[in-house]
Amino acid sequence: LSASPRVVVLLLSLLGLAAAGKLLVVPVDGSHWLSMREVLDMLRQKGHEVVVVAPEASLHIKPSKNFVMKMYSVPYTQEEMEKDFKAFFHIAFEEGSFFERLFKLFEGMKTVTNFGVSSCEWLLQNKELIGYLEESKFDGILTDPFIPCGAILAEHLSLPSMYFLRGVPCGLDFEATQCPNPPSYVPRVFTDLTDRMTFLQRVKNLLFGIPNVFLCDFAFQPYSKLASEFLQREVTVLDLLRKGSVWLMRLEFVLDYPRPLMPNIIPIGGVNCAHKELPQ
Repeated sequence: LSASPRVVVLLLSLLGLAAAGKLLVVPVDGSHWLSMREVLDMLRQKGHEVVVVAPEASLHIKPSKNFVMKMYSVPYTQEEMEKDFKAFFHIAFEEGSFFERLFKLFEGMKTVTNFGVSSCEWLLQNKELIGYLEESKFDGILTDPFIPCGAILAEHLSLPSMYFLRGVPCGLDFEATQCPNPPSYVPRVFTDLTDRMTFLQRVKNLLFGIPNVFLCDFAFQPYSKLASEFLQREVTVLDLLRKGSVWLMRLEFVLDYPRPLMPNIIPIGGVNCAHKELPQ
């Protein structure tokens, strides 16, 4: 599907067939939020009640008349976050060898992960806000699993979770949904390969996927620890993501290499950012 926001709204509207639903939203900042915000505006127009939980310091998440905003304090300032995020985004435009780019990516991921983990920790420790969420009787939760704090809340509140995402670091979405991801046919990031590879290129493609093993532990282990402490039982991020009810993937096979999809994965390519008509 090359879907419009209306397709997403139609899917989420199934939360309540006879009456409007009450949706808890735990977004991820940046471009992730710009994509999700357009959907939330249309959900509100359909009569659904939308409650967004977000940190006080954010790049783009701001209050709106179309949803209720519940904000919580975090131990960093707006200026600190903007400075480090700009440095991380700049990595994408730098040249260099694979290992140079990989090292810079790890350093940038470390900084960005620290913000996400810190924000999630302060949210889960906010007893007043958690109490409000427990009493609000939501019908479901919409979140971006790029930062799995929403998945932790979904488990705690026993809510069906809908994931709205472009992808998850280290391909954890493939594993959580049990989608095949063969290195013989699917080019890995940074390889500059296509789906037509020689034998040696396939070997190269396989080797380039090895760092994902370390990246997964690096990126998600802090959230697994947070989840285990908050839920008071041993749990991993993969355990939480496997319970996702619907995966709304912002995929477009004109840009992305074709891949197998499970029945609960719905491609909604084209819903990437709110767009405006360009002037002449």
